[in-house]
Amino acid sequence: MDGHLIGDRTGKHRRPAPFSGDVLPGRFWRGYRTRSLRSVYDIPMKQDESNPLSRRAFAAAAATFLIVPRHVLGGQGFTAPSDKITIASIGLGRQGQAITMELLARPDVQVIAVCDCNKSGRNYVEYGSNALLKSARELLGAGYENWGDDLASPGGAQLTHDFHTSLGMGGRDPAKRLVEAYYGSRNPSGSYKGCAAYADYRELLEKETGLDAVYIATPDHWHAPISIAAMNKRKHVLCQKPMTHSIAEARRVAQVAREMKVAAAVTVNNPSTESTRVISEWIADGAIGPVREVHNWSSRPFWPQGIDRPAETQPVPEGLNWDMWLGPAAERPFNNAYLPFVWRGWCDFGCGSFGDMGCYSFAGVFKILGLAPPVSVEASSSESYAETFPKASIVHLNFPARQSGPAVRMSWYDGGLRPPRPGGLPEQDQALFQGGEDHEGILYVGDKGFLLAGFNGNHPRVYPASEKYKTPERQPGPQRDEAIDQWVAACKGGTAPLASFEAQCPVTEAFLLGCLAQRFPGERLEWDETNMRITSSEKANALVTPSYRSGYAI
Repeated sequence: MDGHLIGDRTGKHRRPAPFSGDVLPGRFWRGYRTRSLRSVYDIPMKQDESNPLSRRAFAAAAATFLIVPRHVLGGQGFTAPSDKITIASIGLGRQGQAITMELLARPDVQVIAVCDCNKSGRNYVEYGSNALLKSARELLGAGYENWGDDLASPGGAQLTHDFHTSLGMGGRDPAKRLVEAYYGSRNPSGSYKGCAAYADYRELLEKETGLDAVYIATPDHWHAPISIAAMNKRKHVLCQKPMTHSIAEARRVAQVAREMKVAAAVTVNNPSTESTRVISEWIADGAIGPVREVHNWSSRPFWPQGIDRPAETQPVPEGLNWDMWLGPAAERPFNNAYLPFVWRGWCDFGCGSFGDMGCYSFAGVFKILGLAPPVSVEASSSESYAETFPKASIVHLNFPARQSGPAVRMSWYDGGLRPPRPGGLPEQDQALFQGGEDHEGILYVGDKGFLLAGFNGNHPRVYPASEKYKTPERQPGPQRDEAIDQWVAACKGGTAPLASFEAQCPVTEAFLLGCLAQRFPGERLEWDETNMRITSSEKANALVTPSYRSGYAI
C-alpha cells in the first residue's frame, strides 16, 4: 500500500507536493517543468559507514581542497564518484516507510531526504499492531528498544466488514527522525542531522543537487508525474507498483527513462524469483503441454469498492495538504472515505484490486509465457459504480499467439470469486480455491495437464503428478529483494533491472486494460496496441489518456 506524498505550501511560487496516501485522517482514522541539467559537483571520497557524514557539511568543508565534476549517472559502465547512491524517499505511508528501512540497511545507499505532504501522524494503515514501529526499532538495534514511544499505535480501524487494520506512524517528520536515528546509531557521536525533510517534491528536486535517485511510494495517480519530474532531472527512479495509473502514462515513463538513460524500475520481484524460473523451465519442457489458459485469483480488495462518492464534506486533518494530495485528479471536497489506503478503490486515485495485485502476478506470467499486450479484454462484475471499482469481478484478457506458443486466454478473479477447481486435487491444494485472505492462486492450463501455484507462482506443482517436476524446497531465512538489488546495481552502471520501466510497460498496459474493462462490464474492449487505442468504445478509449487538473499536466 503506497504512502503519502508531500504537503504544506512552503513558498510563494511553489505548489506543495504529493504524498503517501496511507494516512487515516480525522479523529477516528487518525507540472513539472522541463529544465536543463545544471552542473553538479561532489567530493569523491569514501564515507566511513560508522560515521555517515552529512553530504552538505562535507561538501562545504572540503570545497576549498578539491572539486571534481560529477557526471550524470546511468551510463553503461559508469561508476559514481561516491561509493553510495544518495536517495530521497517520496511518500512515507506504510509501504514508503518499509522500503525506506530496507534502503537504510544497505551499505551502498545513503538516504539524504524524505518528502511527504503529510507532516506527521499515527493513523497510517499497517499489517500487525505497531508493525512499523517494531520494524524501526529492530532496524535501529540494541539500545533503541523504546525509540519512538510517542509514535506508538493508537489502536485499529475496521476498513470493511472483513478487514480490520492496525494504525501506525507515518509522514515526513517520523521518517526524518528514523533516518537520523539510524545513521546516528552508527556514528560514534550518537547523533546525525543530515536528512532533509520536504513538503514538496519539486523543492526537493531543485535543492538536493547531490541527489542520485528517488524512491516513490505515493498513491497511484502521482507515480507518473513524480517519476517524469525526477527523470528529467537525471535522477534514477524506484517506484512502487503499479508503475502508472494509466496506459498513456506507462508508455510515457518508459520513453523518458530510455531518453534520459536512467535506471528506472518497479518494486516487483516476480520476474526474478526462483518460482518464475522453475515454472518457465517446466512449461518450456512440455510439463503440461502448450498453455492455452491462465487463471489468477486474489482475495483483494481489503478496502471499500462498489460505493458512491460521499455527499458530506469533512474538515481536512491538520498537517495534510488536501489540494496537493489530489494533485492531477479532479478536485473534490475532503472526506475520510478517500483515505488511508482506501484510495485504491477510487478510480481517480488507484487501480483497484487488479492494479494492486495484478502488477505482481502478471509480471511473472509475462516472463514465463513471453506475452505481449492483449488484443481484447472483457469483464463481468458486481453492481457498477461510476467512481469506484466493483466489489467483485472476473476479467478475461485474450493474448495473441506467440512464436513460443498458442493464443492464451487469461482470467482474473477478485472479491472472493474463484475459477472452477480441477478435479482430483489433494486436500492441501483445495484450500487455494476457498475463501480467505491467504487463499490466492494461479493455474496454468495446458493440453496435457495443469500447473497450480500460489498467487505469485510460489510452491508450483504439476498435475498429473510427475517425479520429474518436483517443487523446489524453499531456502530458509529471509529472501533477498531482487528488484531493489538489480535497481541499485543499475544505478551504478549495471544492466537494466528485470522490472525496469521499459520491461514492465507491456505488463502495466495489460492489467490497466483489465482495470478499464472493470469499469465497462459486459463490453468487449478491442485493443489496438500499435496506435494505443481502444477501437470498440470511445468512452473507454478516453480513459487511455486521461485528463489532468490544471497545473498538473505531464
